[in-house]
Amino acid sequence: MALERRGRLVGEARLAGRQGRLLLGFLATRRERPCSRADLVDALWQADPPSAVDAALNALISKLRAALRGLAIPPPHGIATDGGAYQFTLPAAWVDIEAARTSLDLAEGAFRRGELAPAWAAANVAAAIARQPFLVDEEAGWVVRERASLSRVLRRALIVLSNVSTMNHEHELGIHHAAEALAAEPFDEVACQTLMRAHASAGNRAEALRVYAQCRKTFRDELGAEPSPQTARVFLSILQSDDGVVSGSES
Repeated sequence: MALERRGRLVGEARLAGRQGRLLLGFLATRRERPCSRADLVDALWQADPPSAVDAALNALISKLRAALRGLAIPPPHGIATDGGAYQFTLPAAWVDIEAARTSLDLAEGAFRRGELAPAWAAANVAAAIARQPFLVDEEAGWVVRERASLSRVLRRALIVLSNVSTMNHEHELGIHHAAEALAAEPFDEVACQTLMRAHASAGNRAEALRVYAQCRKTFRDELGAEPSPQTARVFLSILQSDDGVVSGSES
């Protein structure tokens, strides 16, 4: 966790320890709306706040403002206060997690339009950011949810990368990206479908069908259910095709 402005860097050592790091992460990932004091207390201490929680919170906010002031950010030094709520107010800021989600939207939109090069570039940005660990060793509920969201961003970016690679006849790359997405979440049927198509496009129908068999086994063993009809249709289209190649990449 770090802040940088015009060549100046504020690292974790200047963020008032563990709680300061959590406070920055919480405010920065919610900068589109104010956060109440209750929100901040829950984010920082969950069910075990200190006895003097108001004083502790005020001290952390003061220290974070001091760190931002050190970057020559004018008052209110990046944290606005209104009616007992706090908001991260750096309108021109670049936040990596926001950039990952924006890049993913650009990648998926470009792919739908058939613009493979822009899709590839944007998906790579999203994947590179989403791979980075978020607040390592923290297990607060909001941190866990943020990690899960970033995991979804990564899987969707990998699926774009797989589809673009497959369409560019870079079959090994297509298989690699789809396999990484499916390994990250074995119940992600879009990843399963993408990996099946990547193997089929590489001419390996047997491996594509094996992927479906494993997906079906996972669903039956873990959920007591079958994969969706859409996944079954991809399987059948590969099974029935003469060369194992399946056109299209709908998800």
